[in-house]
Amino acid sequence: MIVRLIAQLCLTLLIALGILSGCTQDSAQETNLTSKSVLDKIKDSGKLIVLTRNAPTTYYLYKDENAGLEYDLITNFAKSINVTPTFIVKENTTEILKALRNGEADIAAAGLTQTEARDQHFNFGPAYQDVEQQVVCRRGNKIPKKPSELIGTDLLIASNTSYVETLNNLKKSHLDLTWEETAEFDTEKLLEMVWEKKIGCTIADSNIVSINRRYFPELIVAFKIKEPEPLSWLLPKNTRELEQELTRWFAEFKASGRLEGALERYYGFTHLYNYVNLKSYRKRIKKRLPKYKKLFQEAAEQNELSWTLLAAQSYQESHWNSRAKSPTGVRGMMMLTLDTARELGIKNRINAKNSIFGGAKYLKKLIKRIPETVQEPDKTWFALAAYNVGMGHLYDARTLAKKKNKNPDKWNDIASVLPLLSQKKYYKHLKYGYARGNEPVQYVQRIRDFDDLLVREIEFNGNENKNLKEKVSLAPRF
Repeated sequence: MIVRLIAQLCLTLLIALGILSGCTQDSAQETNLTSKSVLDKIKDSGKLIVLTRNAPTTYYLYKDENAGLEYDLITNFAKSINVTPTFIVKENTTEILKALRNGEADIAAAGLTQTEARDQHFNFGPAYQDVEQQVVCRRGNKIPKKPSELIGTDLLIASNTSYVETLNNLKKSHLDLTWEETAEFDTEKLLEMVWEKKIGCTIADSNIVSINRRYFPELIVAFKIKEPEPLSWLLPKNTRELEQELTRWFAEFKASGRLEGALERYYGFTHLYNYVNLKSYRKRIKKRLPKYKKLFQEAAEQNELSWTLLAAQSYQESHWNSRAKSPTGVRGMMMLTLDTARELGIKNRINAKNSIFGGAKYLKKLIKRIPETVQEPDKTWFALAAYNVGMGHLYDARTLAKKKNKNPDKWNDIASVLPLLSQKKYYKHLKYGYARGNEPVQYVQRIRDFDDLLVREIEFNGNENKNLKEKVSLAPRF
């Protein structure tokens, strides 16, 4: 009897131990699943979710291709861990920080400075660029030279930015300092408004200023209002493995020289964007153009274009420099992108003949893609604008023109709405998003001006024979 009882107790104990063991194993497996790192989850999903904003310093569409310093860096990092980046575009910094805290993304890459306030809620990746906050005004206006001279200045800044924090700190020692804040316009738009003389001054990070001064050279830096601060990506707390992988990648990326190359791509060669000196243009008509004149004539004839218009476009693109290269990687006489060159079957973009014939062929293709409802000369202006900013943004401009009861088939109406593509209240409702809409408008106008000047130079000098003059008017001029 006692032996049987002991046997039953042993059996019960063994069963209990088995159950506990099973529970322990199940619990361990469950713990293993829940303790998976953020980096492991990213690799398992194959996607890196990134918060950013539309701006020329971060992420934008250029000639129908994604571009921007943040885009380039993120793409390189994602490739290093064998995943694909997915970009979520937010309107401003406030929305980006809120979304990151809510767990909507893995990283925020939007030109964000490292601040004490942000350190309380986020971790920082490696610093990839130092910037300083600058007071920016327009040449010819009264320019403040120090903080005390900001008192009484018409100063408008973007709300929910680090600039607000800077001014609040400055106000402690300058009690009469006042300014206005706006949630309607971002920093890029405020710089444009300074250039348009709509406001007196604003504050912007030096990297944003350097890019915008290419397009608005009358902007002038009055003084720096704060010492340099590092830009870096923001990550949620408790992402140690992701931070470590990011730090490892960045060290290799920087040591290889690729970081320097990326910064050069977007911030170098600023002289290419200065306004062209007409005296230099006339000189180059005499000295450079003769070398390429026949190529322009033949390419234009083959594609039913005006050769002087084609030459004028080439001058706007490269100043008739066959080896020209822009910060974004486009090259040659007609500044073709690598993808466009491949599409056209061009292997050597710095070969003048290849570039000129390729550019003419591409312009003709763009003209054919313009809706039949658009008539000449507007069709050519549309195509030139698309050559510069991409067909997608041109379609967006047509959509916006319709919404504003303007004629989407008229260049003047399109030119009036293209600049609106840089304002978030418009581009957030359009398919292709942010675009520096002023640029294609200026691009088309300069080409038209260069074309008119070239024709006048030809007629004035009287150095062209009758056959050449016939070729000038071979295709319609506008």
